[in-house]
Amino acid sequence: MAHYLIGDVQGCNDALQRLLDTLAFSPSRDTLWLLGDLVNRGPDSAGVLRRLMGYGDAARCLLGNHDLHLLAVAHGVRPPHRSDTVADILQAPDRAALLDWLRRQSLALRHTHAGEEILMVHAGVLPAWDASKTISLAAELEAVLRGPDLPGFLQRMYGNEPACWDDDLQGDARLRVIVNALTRLRFCTDDGTMEFATKEGVAAAPPGYRPWFEVPDRRTAGVTVAFGHWSTLGPLARTDVLALDTGCVWGGCLTALRLLSPGAHERIAVKCEAAQTPGTP
Repeated sequence: MAHYLIGDVQGCNDALQRLLDTLAFSPSRDTLWLLGDLVNRGPDSAGVLRRLMGYGDAARCLLGNHDLHLLAVAHGVRPPHRSDTVADILQAPDRAALLDWLRRQSLALRHTHAGEEILMVHAGVLPAWDASKTISLAAELEAVLRGPDLPGFLQRMYGNEPACWDDDLQGDARLRVIVNALTRLRFCTDDGTMEFATKEGVAAAPPGYRPWFEVPDRRTAGVTVAFGHWSTLGPLARTDVLALDTGCVWGGCLTALRLLSPGAHERIAVKCEAAQTPGTP
């Protein structure tokens, strides 16, 4: 029984098939943990969703910013972007089933393997949140995404403010901070103020900001955090932070991490044909 973390697939279904073949993945025996951005920019988003739906409980999936964008487009809240490649879902005969499955996926997951606690998010975790609070706040957002007010919430979801967490936040402001941290965060200040304009690597941190996982005394420092979203980040020489977005859709690789023992996990990658001009997502 093997457990694999997989970075941003973004509609690259052929690459996902080749990766799973390389892993000799069996849904009756193994578990996949996909870190979000299942769809968009790649050539076969519908195929990715159908595949993961078919795996049932063997595929545990997070929602990323591209997945939420698809839901917003599908509900008429946002116009399609010129580089979107989700028309195959929007025009599919099983569109309703695909979108309903997608809205029921998670915003954060937690798994303990060989004594190591692993917290999984798509983008990042604010320094004031520990693992339990992250899971709890994700559940608040998941309840809205799965509920009857989904179109209304998607209409109100977009925006960069508030830029910082406060336990007293309520309503849409509270949910917006949660969704932005879990699906968009790269850089923040030491007090947790988020910045969303910069998409390059660590060296591009704006003055006063640093990667969220480098904030001193962040409350998730005692757990391993796995995330995707940051294709320009590059390799990290650390074992407590597992970055799995290796730019599949930008001509890089699709990467899986087989969970073994703390600090000794195995990375497996397959090369992916570029579906977009190389650049920043």
